[in-house]
Amino acid sequence: MTPRGDGYAATLDPEWAVADKLHGGYLLAVLARAAVADAGAAHPHVTAAGGAFLEAPSPGHADLSVTRLRVGRSVAQVRVELSQEGRPRVSALIALGRLDESDPWWTASEPVDLPPEQDCFPVPVQPPGAPFPVPLMGVIEERIHPGHLAFAFGQPSKKGVIATWQRLGDGSDWDPLSLLVALDPVPPVTFDLGVPGWMPTIQLSAYIRRLPAPGPVRVRLAATDVGGDRIDQVAHVWDDKGRLVAQSTQLAAVRLPAA
Repeated sequence: MTPRGDGYAATLDPEWAVADKLHGGYLLAVLARAAVADAGAAHPHVTAAGGAFLEAPSPGHADLSVTRLRVGRSVAQVRVELSQEGRPRVSALIALGRLDESDPWWTASEPVDLPPEQDCFPVPVQPPGAPFPVPLMGVIEERIHPGHLAFAFGQPSKKGVIATWQRLGDGSDWDPLSLLVALDPVPPVTFDLGVPGWMPTIQLSAYIRRLPAPGPVRVRLAATDVGGDRIDQVAHVWDDKGRLVAQSTQLAAVRLPAA
């Protein structure tokens, strides 16, 4: 990412993709990175991001325009737009601040119950039976709850829940930017509903609550409502200390089977 005029020039990495489509959480992290760079050292962390996915960007060059809406003592609010060939592809409103590792004062969030990592199914770059590769699994180490794998054998549970362990493939620890990737889990929860295929994101709203502890994160993805060729799903992420560190709500398009 290189400063340019009122924004930045960026190179979008094809490895952060599902088939040939760049991952939505990765794209939101790119926009948030530009917002953090622009807002300055007083607001080093993304705390909330609302992304509108207008058109799927391609890997390679992209332009990022940044507009400071407000910069206060504890919160900075920034608008970022990613464009290619003069057309807007992704737009986001991003709130920035300073996070710490403190425990919650109160919480109703209990971490999802997962078997140990070694007992969960690792997702390869080329999943068995999948018609396309998932390059994202080369940079994210993901293991699926064995009880949530029925869809892989043609018998989806129809409960609309998939839980996973996730680590960054290069061994680095999770941070507020990379958590945006974890908040857009793969595979989509539609697989557990018996609706395979691409699920393009329309809107993704994410909240980062605190700095995560070193180690893996647990992710629970759950569908809320499906209909009208739309699905909304909710993701929660807990760190290695069992604390909620991030959450998201996503509205996406889905092609439902004929009645």
